[in-house]
Amino acid sequence: MELVLSVAIGVMTSCGVWLILRPRTYQVIIGLSLLSYAVNLFIFGVGGVKANVPPILGDGAAGHLADPVPQALVLTAIVIGFATTALFLVVLLASRGLTGSDHVDGRNEPK
Repeated sequence: MELVLSVAIGVMTSCGVWLILRPRTYQVIIGLSLLSYAVNLFIFGVGGVKANVPPILGDGAAGHLADPVPQALVLTAIVIGFATTALFLVVLLASRGLTGSDHVDGRNEPK
């Protein structure tokens, strides 16, 4: 299970970085979102991946308890990421209206 999670984090990170390096602002926003989701998965994975174990304490088995701190951090990061993405989209629309282009540097032709 850890291998699948590691590969998923790696693929999402590499796709996010590739999209951040693209010339259009919408692709940059999607890349930032993918990168934040990869970081959220990483933080969630830091808490430990346990299969077929309930997240509650029962029968005195304190070793099988899921750590709530990474879960709380991920929930907070999801809310902040959603608000940041909404702000980026508003800035994208304002920039598109002012410059008439959706390129990061404001030019229509690629370098």
